[in-house]
Amino acid sequence: MRVLLANPRGFCAGVNMAIESLDKAIELFGTPIYVYHEIVHNRYVVDRFKAQGAIFVDFLEQVPPGATLLFSAHGVSPEIRKLSAERNLRTIDATCPLVTKVHLEAIKFAKEGYTIVLVGHEGHDEVIGTMGEAPDRIRLVESEEDVLNLKIDDEAKIAYLTQTTLSLDDAGKIIGALKKRFPHIVGPKKDDICYATQNRQEAVRTLVPEADVVLVLGSQNSSNSQRLRELAESRGTRSYLVDGAEDLQHEWFEGAESVLVTAGASAPEAVVEECITYLQREFQASVEPRTVREEDVSFPLPRELRVIERDQLRSIKE
Repeated sequence: MRVLLANPRGFCAGVNMAIESLDKAIELFGTPIYVYHEIVHNRYVVDRFKAQGAIFVDFLEQVPPGATLLFSAHGVSPEIRKLSAERNLRTIDATCPLVTKVHLEAIKFAKEGYTIVLVGHEGHDEVIGTMGEAPDRIRLVESEEDVLNLKIDDEAKIAYLTQTTLSLDDAGKIIGALKKRFPHIVGPKKDDICYATQNRQEAVRTLVPEADVVLVLGSQNSSNSQRLRELAESRGTRSYLVDGAEDLQHEWFEGAESVLVTAGASAPEAVVEECITYLQREFQASVEPRTVREEDVSFPLPRELRVIERDQLRSIKE
């Protein structure tokens, strides 16, 4: 068996920043430390932090007044920020800057009087946070059919935004439907779908013709990981999304000469290595790294943590 190891894969800059933020917060403040929703959508990452004393919550009422609360990479609404301040919580904002970009675009379009059509998945943490920026002005669509059913009062003042982790193909179809139905619709100056989502999809799109089976590492509630599996499947290749090697089933790979292995933007490299070890042990697989695009993006830690680190360094020097 030949394993095509896709690159880029795994952690993106936003996920790296969020994980480093929680690591640093635990170092600085100790535990328990609270996190609003999962820090990233990955079971291995969440379980690791739970073992260290992090407590993941879905409601602010679960956080004691005055405690430390970290906002996840997916972002939160202004209402959550307001309620956090009222509970006197020390907050650390680990929102991915690319998600923040979409929030700022929503605020801008809303102030200019636009009705905003948000292309995304209902219930996803990122979508909830973005819609919270202008709840009276944002309409969510998930499909081309939703576009046909939209009711907009002023079709001359309509804009669209997208969730950052969508399938490029699916988002393109929905945006195309929006432009067809609303010729005057405007959008962001730069595509909202994040660089990492695009790059990982490009790698799968490029390499899937060579594969008999595609293995995507990531959790079931990870949007960008699900899109990778769907993309491979839409090309007619059997595709599986798993958390780790313990989920693999021997019969998936019987008769397969080549397996494409990739990972969603919130999946740690350790689970990739475990799956490759399984394929080497069970099928004498050889590994062939395949780089489709290089990545060199990084994001700084949240300002709240940088200020504390700066003050500590200044105190040491003094």
